[in-house]
Amino acid sequence: MIQTLFGSLDEERKPSFIERMKEAVARTRENLAERIEDVVSIAKEIDRSTLDDLEATLIGADLGTTTTHEVLQKLRDKADRKQIKDVNELKRLLKQEILAILTSTASHPIAKVDSAPEVILVVGVNGTGKTTTIGKLAQVFRGQGKSVLLCAADTFRAAAIEQLEIWGQRTGTEVIKTKAGGDPAAVLFDALQSATAHKTDYVIVDTAGRLHTKQNLMLELEKMKRTAQRIVPGAPHETLLVMDATTGQNGLQQARQFTQSSGVTGIVLTKLDGTAKGGVVVAISRELGLPVRYVGVGEKAGDLLPFDPQEFVESLFA
Repeated sequence: MIQTLFGSLDEERKPSFIERMKEAVARTRENLAERIEDVVSIAKEIDRSTLDDLEATLIGADLGTTTTHEVLQKLRDKADRKQIKDVNELKRLLKQEILAILTSTASHPIAKVDSAPEVILVVGVNGTGKTTTIGKLAQVFRGQGKSVLLCAADTFRAAAIEQLEIWGQRTGTEVIKTKAGGDPAAVLFDALQSATAHKTDYVIVDTAGRLHTKQNLMLELEKMKRTAQRIVPGAPHETLLVMDATTGQNGLQQARQFTQSSGVTGIVLTKLDGTAKGGVVVAISRELGLPVRYVGVGEKAGDLLPFDPQEFVESLFA
């Protein structure tokens, strides 16, 4: 799989998927592991009091209050029955509970697409790395041997069109655009017409960095969806919300608003390598009920990893 996504050049020297994930969550892991050791080292036994001290650690890693309470309640029941003997057992149980949360949403299937193109709408607040993520997605799909077309439908911001063109050049991907201030639905219409005629595998659509308070922009998004459905039945097949991991719980609040109004089907979490609060991945899954599809772990075109719950949890406690 990694060879397909990232190529085989200098394969032996390239870090494995799990190694890249471990590196991305290093700050979170160090923060979490160190604090767990501190909490347990001062306790004679792991009981409810120990777990109460652990609560602040998990919240500090951005698992969120709701998720932390849910996880610890299950551990408290085990502690009452003297079933947590040492720190290794505590970590194992934490891993088990966190993995259960992540896998409950990871099973959400992507809509089955009978014929090309598959249309992916990408939404998110400006500054989260939305346009960059689209370029990286193009790299992922092209690395799989698929044809990709980018649609510059964020016409409200001239810089967004220019940025998408740069990513188009980097990845060898065609970009359909219009002038700044143009009709987003019109440029989407042109892109889908072209993709249908050329049997393109994927159309990835950039949209304006719309906030939930900007009702006119949300209406524009609905118009784009109607346009897509007229040309490609069932489109958009996936609506990805791009979130910045470094914003933590603030980003989660924005995400709640988007999921209520934009029909989001999955999350792309950027800048995971830039935070010690990678636990927000768990909070997203638990509180939004949405799967994390990809995580950004760097600035390069290949620095977008398909999210795997098992490998994330192993990396977090490795």
